[in-house]
Amino acid sequence: MTTQAALRFGLVGTGYWASETHAAGIADAAGADLAAVWGRNAAAADELASRHGAVACTDFDEFLTHVDAVSFAVPPYVQAPLALRAAEAGKHLLLEKPIALDEADGDRLVTAVADSGVAALVFFTHLFSPPVLAWFDDVADGSWLGGEALWLGSALTDDNPFNTPWRHEYGGLWDVGPHALVDLMRTLGPVVRLVAEPGGTHTTHLVIHHESGATSTATLTLSAPDAADGFTMMLWGPRGRTQLPIDDVDSRTALTVAVQELVRLVASGDRTHPADLHTGRTVLRLLADAQRQVDGSVSS
Repeated sequence: MTTQAALRFGLVGTGYWASETHAAGIADAAGADLAAVWGRNAAAADELASRHGAVACTDFDEFLTHVDAVSFAVPPYVQAPLALRAAEAGKHLLLEKPIALDEADGDRLVTAVADSGVAALVFFTHLFSPPVLAWFDDVADGSWLGGEALWLGSALTDDNPFNTPWRHEYGGLWDVGPHALVDLMRTLGPVVRLVAEPGGTHTTHLVIHHESGATSTATLTLSAPDAADGFTMMLWGPRGRTQLPIDDVDSRTALTVAVQELVRLVASGDRTHPADLHTGRTVLRLLADAQRQVDGSVSS
């Protein structure tokens, strides 16, 4: 009896999230092997690769020759063009959210993945977190009338590892907004319309209308005080109220599940998944719509 060879993963990125979540999660995953690392910081790529017995690459095309799949842990403006090249080279993709910062870039990536036939998933953390998936199953009866997501991040404080230039420019809407949107869509159904308003302290407020008739709200910021930092999401309806079990979420475990799901898709030939690229593209469209509304409110 022959055993299937492990899927060779390449990691794009060398920062905190790449090291502590992506590299560690790939190392924990059955059927996967971290084979190569590429990063804009060559010294950091070499250190991270050596820690996991992988090869460090300074040339992206050479990096692609070592791998079957690519896991991305870089800002979305870096991810989008590199993911396009990887898909065109026939490499499977595990993408971060948002998949891009521009809708046209997202469309090009969707087309490239479809044309090449590769598998692609987007690492929406909660869609791969075992306790949250169990909660999704429990609330999947369609009886919920509304919900609210409150995501108060403090990523822009000086000592936060997520204090990065792209987050300063795009803020909570683009960084934590994808989590809130995908969780609300998973529980209340597809979004048919949203209304976005800017608030104080670099906050964005969303009112979301779902195809099911339910409505939800989301408050999103990366500029909350440390004392207020945290995420809650609540649904309400005939069954009362229920909250997403955020305290039970472990990002490393979720990344391992995502890697194993990608391995499964590659082996089976299936390309559909709740966290597939089409979901990523839908979230990108909603973010862009919200940003246009926010920009219009500010300019007026």
